[in-house]
Amino acid sequence: MKKKITILDVQKMKDNGEKIAMLTCYDYPSARIMDECGLDVLLVGDSVGVVVSGYDNTLPVTMEEIIYHTRAVARAKPKSLLVADMPFLSYQTDLREARLNAGRLVRDGGAEAVKLEGGENFTDCIKAIVDMDVPVIAHIGLTPQSIHRMGGYRVQGKSEEAGEKLLADALAIQRAGAFSVVLEGIPSALGRQITAELSIPTIGIGAGEYCDGQVLVIHDILGLCEKYSPKFVKRYADVKTVMSDAVRRYAAEVKAGEFPTEEHSFS
Repeated sequence: MKKKITILDVQKMKDNGEKIAMLTCYDYPSARIMDECGLDVLLVGDSVGVVVSGYDNTLPVTMEEIIYHTRAVARAKPKSLLVADMPFLSYQTDLREARLNAGRLVRDGGAEAVKLEGGENFTDCIKAIVDMDVPVIAHIGLTPQSIHRMGGYRVQGKSEEAGEKLLADALAIQRAGAFSVVLEGIPSALGRQITAELSIPTIGIGAGEYCDGQVLVIHDILGLCEKYSPKFVKRYADVKTVMSDAVRRYAAEVKAGEFPTEEHSFS
């Protein structure tokens, strides 16, 4: 039987050279299925706003939405480490509010760690949350909550100066007490350099093969989100076609009077 994974296990995986597998998850039935599939970390990402709620980006996602989805995933009692995203404006304005919202994700949502975007400029926030015994994953590089500053979803750290800044961010995050860092949308060579420099695990998403682990959005790997098709996504299944076929057959049978039959009726 799979044992419960903690942040200590995640660190041990880096130390032992074992890759870390993370996927986003937003609901109870998905969590039950996914937790049986060899994943180490389930992330209730603010990407839920795009792939489930239909927002254009992650910025409109609220604390209430993240808590709702985290609570649903937590009810599956996953053995994977359960991490919840801190949405836009839940930690950027005030350290007290950041601590409160991180605590709400643990108390009300059932999260075992939180993730927030930002580098050296958010080390005070990371330290404040860690100091209240809530584990933190940081997130640097292409940070979706910063799309307006970045001018869209653009690869970060391409110049030498920008790469040095991201490395400095990663080291500052480590000093602040984060137990891991997500590297998104950066050159593979930079991902390799940061991973080698840090003692905490790196989780890549469009950051190359040398990171300690990888994370993707579940809807992307299943072919259920057609809004965006980033280069770093690999589609492992075409669930949309399976769903479409089932729904079309159901609708056709209802209209033809072929469903329900006696088999599906009570006497």
